[in-house]
Amino acid sequence: MTEKYLLALDLGDPDSVERIFPVAQKLASNAGAELHVVSVVPTYSMPIVGSFFPADFERKALEAARGELEKVIRSAADNPEAVQGHIAHGLIYEEILRTANDIDADLIIMESHRPALRDYLLGPNAARVVRHARQSVHVHRC
Repeated sequence: MTEKYLLALDLGDPDSVERIFPVAQKLASNAGAELHVVSVVPTYSMPIVGSFFPADFERKALEAARGELEKVIRSAADNPEAVQGHIAHGLIYEEILRTANDIDADLIIMESHRPALRDYLLGPNAARVVRHARQSVHVHRC
């Protein structure tokens, strides 16, 4: 059975694509694994915040994210047809974990920025994914 690797990609950080996509592609290629890429559109944390946006804002944001992810895959992947993109909507770490479980991923690949003192070793989303994932997690420090 072919392994599946899930790259969690932040579309809001274009430099991240250049840093982490080649790493994920190399890991997947070396293992003969399928590469899946997920990007999460965060949800509003409180309903009152959502009330300040137009009614169709989330739908438009999800459509824009799908288009951007497709563009990133076409430009960054050696073989774009072999990479599967996923857009999720919700809390970042929860959606990464849900997508990894949904596709039965063997490995989650994600980037972690240099932490602030309060984050100690990993950023908050990377730390939560590492703590709660059933899969192995490769955290690439940038």
